[in-house]
Amino acid sequence: MKAEWSGRLWLGRDYGLILGELGRTAPHAHYAHQVMCSTGSPITVSLDGQVTTAHRLFIPSRHTHAILETQGEVTVLYAEPAVFDIAPLLHADLSLEALRQLPRRSLDDPRLERALSALDQQLGGKVSAQALAEAAHLSLSQLERLFSHRLGVPVRRLVLWRRLRVALQLALAGNTLTQAAHGAGFADSAHFSRTMKQLFGVTAAASLRQLDVQLLA
Repeated sequence: MKAEWSGRLWLGRDYGLILGELGRTAPHAHYAHQVMCSTGSPITVSLDGQVTTAHRLFIPSRHTHAILETQGEVTVLYAEPAVFDIAPLLHADLSLEALRQLPRRSLDDPRLERALSALDQQLGGKVSAQALAEAAHLSLSQLERLFSHRLGVPVRRLVLWRRLRVALQLALAGNTLTQAAHGAGFADSAHFSRTMKQLFGVTAAASLRQLDVQLLA
């Protein structure tokens, strides 16, 4: 398999959808739930150290996996766990129209909503967990417990995930990797690339160069 990814990417606020040819990846784990579907040749992945081959695969949030083999066009959905329940994703039609109709969960917690709003406002620079806690009217330990319980991820990991999403949007909109990295609060393009490799198993250059992107409102 080649290293580069090619095809089309639709990037929304709570999901991303790729239709195209995928490259082989190193083992990695990211915050999003991932669904992969092929109508042609089956897909082979390593998931938690177990090799699996199928036409449709579900990879839960934060589970280590690697793409080992695909042939031809594959559809890949990345869905935010804070927004989407697992059950609807298991059998969802991976089309833009169907994804728009999928039920979304409400955070239904003003403390969490305040913390996430403050996080997004700070992404261009240093994100202070203490400032997020103050915005949510919580102690730092209470904030960490809230993130782990409701979002399934520590504050620091969610900050990295959201920085990466912003950097990808900037890069796909035509900015250089350096400009995208700085705009999302990364120290430099190398930090952006390391995070991309850690969370997606591929470099930013290999995954973005040949993808035709559409940013969704």
